[in-house]
Amino acid sequence: MADRVISRDTFLKGAGIGAATLSIGFPAFIPHRGEAAEAIKIGLIEEITGTYAAFARSEIRGANLAVDAWNKRGGVLGRPVQLLVEDNQNNPGVSVEKARKLVNQDKVVALAGTINSSAALSTSAAAAEMNVPFIDSGSHADQISGAQCHWNTFQTCHATWMQTHGTGYSIAKKFGKKWYLITPDYAFGHAVAAGYQDVLKNVGGQVVGNDLTPLGTSDFSTYLTKIDGAKPDCIIAIVNGNDLVNFLKQASSFGLLKKYPVAGPQIDLETAWALPEEARVGYWGLEWYYKGDLVLGKGNKLAADFVAAYRKAHQEPPTAHSCFAYVAVDRLLWAINEAKTVDAVKVSKTLAGAEFKSLWEGTAEYRTVDHQLMWPLWFAELRKTGSANDKFDYFDIIDRQPPEKIAQSASVQATVCKLNYPS
Repeated sequence: MADRVISRDTFLKGAGIGAATLSIGFPAFIPHRGEAAEAIKIGLIEEITGTYAAFARSEIRGANLAVDAWNKRGGVLGRPVQLLVEDNQNNPGVSVEKARKLVNQDKVVALAGTINSSAALSTSAAAAEMNVPFIDSGSHADQISGAQCHWNTFQTCHATWMQTHGTGYSIAKKFGKKWYLITPDYAFGHAVAAGYQDVLKNVGGQVVGNDLTPLGTSDFSTYLTKIDGAKPDCIIAIVNGNDLVNFLKQASSFGLLKKYPVAGPQIDLETAWALPEEARVGYWGLEWYYKGDLVLGKGNKLAADFVAAYRKAHQEPPTAHSCFAYVAVDRLLWAINEAKTVDAVKVSKTLAGAEFKSLWEGTAEYRTVDHQLMWPLWFAELRKTGSANDKFDYFDIIDRQPPEKIAQSASVQATVCKLNYPS
């Protein structure tokens, strides 16, 4: 399939958003007699432009499905739900500006979104200042539910510690213990590199190279020429989005993918679809997949209905980012409805520790101690071609790691994360 680097206008059209406004409409809603029809507004901040644009499109689609489902059931607190979407341009400062606009001007009662971990951290702090809940739907850095946690913030994606400890031991066992890291130079990349270094310390391995690459790097040749001299057992590609597409394409053209195995903490369907066949290789952490009993479980109607509705609307299956945003917005609306208020403290305390079933096998919860979502992580091999009956299917699931095995313990997190609810 063609490389999916997309313009902002193409993105907006593909995500079903009018170019004149980023406000997504909701289905017709008839209020009950005597009840106000004023909408409950949720703000979604995404990286619509930049290296994570394809992920942002998937998140907007997933969030839309969650909002549609609640509106079809009669809304939240007897009111319709409206999703307002803003582009943070992959910039932490802009993300704060958009958060303040959504809360102060557009009067949203809660925020969700972000993919860039630095943007997630800045948005989390701003949301705490404004006293609104924030569910981080797409960012991974440990600090979000760790040292820089806030009482109002919930982390949906697996923290980087979970990603590295859910994949690192398998990588070391399969390929060896000398790794060359290609690391994006911001909060997410630094956190992943630190997690993998902890794994290597535990198995007696070593990092033989760690190149810090700017976000949005298009030419990786400077880094690729150094890998051969280091003779690693495995190349660990921590870069993501369009950066991972560019890295793997160029590594293939340099002949490195035939000489060295490549692996990493995560890869997404959007990336797999954008790669040429010769660069579709490697073993990767997989945060969710749209098919297979090892991920979805047997007889999971919610997951089956979600996949079917998404495919019908977009002519392709949902990705992990579609799942993230669906879960984040759905649980946020559930907490508002359950708490019977939009009060930020009451909503946050209602959501924390509440067990639920969702788009994978088993139950999950946003852990009370740090607000990290506790759910499994999968390990998969990327195939060069789609399966016989599904051109979108590029992953073979190898393993599943339960959250309690790969997450930092609650006792450790209690010393790191201080939620400090307002009195």
